[in-house]
Amino acid sequence: MKRLVKGNVSWVGYIDWELESFHGDDYSIMNGSSQNAYLIEEEKTVLIDTVWKPHRFDFVESLKKAVELKKIDFVVANHGECDHSGALTALMDEIPSVPIYCTANAVKSIEGQYGKRGWNFHIVKTGDSLDIGNGKKLIFVEMRMLHWPDSMATFMTGDNILFSNDAFGQHYAVGELFNDKADQCLLNKEAMKYFANILNPFAPILVKKLDEIGKLKLPIEMIAPSHGAIWRKDPLQIVDKYAAWANAYQEEQVTVVYDTMWEGTAKIAHKIAEGINMQSPETVVKLFNVAKSDKNEVMTEVFKSKAIAVGSPTVSSSILSGIAGWLEFLRQLKFKNKKAAAFGCYGWSGESVKVLQERLRDAGFEVIEENVRSLWNPEESDFAKIPELAAKLLAK
Repeated sequence: MKRLVKGNVSWVGYIDWELESFHGDDYSIMNGSSQNAYLIEEEKTVLIDTVWKPHRFDFVESLKKAVELKKIDFVVANHGECDHSGALTALMDEIPSVPIYCTANAVKSIEGQYGKRGWNFHIVKTGDSLDIGNGKKLIFVEMRMLHWPDSMATFMTGDNILFSNDAFGQHYAVGELFNDKADQCLLNKEAMKYFANILNPFAPILVKKLDEIGKLKLPIEMIAPSHGAIWRKDPLQIVDKYAAWANAYQEEQVTVVYDTMWEGTAKIAHKIAEGINMQSPETVVKLFNVAKSDKNEVMTEVFKSKAIAVGSPTVSSSILSGIAGWLEFLRQLKFKNKKAAAFGCYGWSGESVKVLQERLRDAGFEVIEENVRSLWNPEESDFAKIPELAAKLLAK
């Protein structure tokens, strides 16, 4: 369905209300999502991005109702990942000679996924432009590693729209399209979750890219990302949030994360949460069993936290596999400026706390030495260690 965005720009994407996961099953989706594609109809007709492969035929048929395909002068591929480029094969079967504007790396990723089909690629870099008539043009801005090497954004002059691709998006289905029509709590939650779980590893690059975009002095009046709501009202609010989130973000929060076999480690986890509450009532405390909690939701809370406590019993001289996998994901996300503590129960050899401390250091956390390491089931003597542990986690 063709829906007006602004001027001669329309949304022609796909709202995926039933989508439950992304990147395989690595990213959970709780409130639907969208793959946003945009049609510009000035003197030249331009399609910006397509949709995910499962929806490619529906997309092309819907696009035919919006515009005669042979009238499309250019296709802009801001990113080669299949949720953006998946309908290109079906589309280009209809208009095989139409130029595709993208980065050099996008050619590699598109041809790598769909084969060399002889498409008419035009390689662009930051600052290159394309005249689309009526006094307007498209200006291309490379966005390498946000979050693939092939990513770019496209700015449309005149209407002053930044088609930002994966930056500034959310996996959130907004039927009304625009941020001012969305549930604000959900919008902010999903925007932060998207940043924490997908973009945070590239935060240092993002800081530089935001500075580079600022120096281009683009008069941005709307930000149209590839997923979720279009930022129409106060669009730069999400840019400001990204600037804050990319700067070793934290709130007055501590998150306790654990896995347990026979509930001993769970008892310690709950006592640590209580101990933090007692010492600092103003501190938000969240507690999660990773075996029962959604890992992306948990990581969003860790992103918000100034400190975490992580627990596992000892098993096979190491830690439970569930917490081990979670710690590997934690390492990948490259959170900065956060403290961590370890705890756990054991019956024989008792290595889990040491293993946890090593993994947490590896993930970039400042690991405090205070810990709770309990033989069999925790007793009052074990719980007596918690106040000092909590104090160290809370200390500035």
